[in-house]
Amino acid sequence: MTIDWDRRHCARKGHVTYAPDDPRLRVRLHTQTAVGEAWRCLRCGDFVLGEPHGSGPAADAPLVPRGKVLRDLFILRFLAIERAVRGVFIVLVAVAVWKFSNSQDAVRRLFNEYLDTFRPVFRHFHYDLDHSPVVGSIQKAFGYKHSTLLLVAVLLLAYALIELVEAVGLWYAKRWAEYLTVVATAAFLPLEIYELTEKVSYLKIATLVLNILAVLYIALAKRLFGLRGGRRAFDEERQSASLLEVEESAGVQPTLS
Repeated sequence: MTIDWDRRHCARKGHVTYAPDDPRLRVRLHTQTAVGEAWRCLRCGDFVLGEPHGSGPAADAPLVPRGKVLRDLFILRFLAIERAVRGVFIVLVAVAVWKFSNSQDAVRRLFNEYLDTFRPVFRHFHYDLDHSPVVGSIQKAFGYKHSTLLLVAVLLLAYALIELVEAVGLWYAKRWAEYLTVVATAAFLPLEIYELTEKVSYLKIATLVLNILAVLYIALAKRLFGLRGGRRAFDEERQSASLLEVEESAGVQPTLS
């Protein structure tokens, strides 16, 4: 099923109309109905009742994202939400590590008390908590120095900050955020692959695949690092769309120089 990104966006955000000074274009964008005048939407092409949202030279028509641009924006915002959720989760983990570093002894005593309580219950189901990898990892964490745990908390906060900055930049489709996302995500790919060699899980595999696809998609679709013509091709593509916006919406064949 093909998604009509133009009409989908207009249904959510509203239409965008413009009255160009050129009479040849103006007559194609304007019509008179029994209930008043209507102007053609620069995004979806439908006629909309009421006064135009703007007027002036055709070259000054607003840059209205359409088609592939809207699809790219939708994908970027999906990635932004994923980054934001991950960043918030990492912040919570960093806070937990910081609190744990300030009360290791109390947490150790509480953990041992619960362990003594649940040990007979798990033994009834033939599960030995004393040889559990999870319990062993927690008990190992109790041996970490206070300074080490503080350093871990600081590093986690720094990582969370990067994720949240990425989320904001991607939501607003900022080019610097696209570069940051590609570089930061690619930098952690070797670590994610190494973790899979230690222990395989569906969550780790899904995260790795998502991050690889994100790096490839953003780098190629946004022409980063000189790919597919680089920044010049990216700007020319967008600039051409903005200069020919009215002509394309009006159905006028643009003149190529």
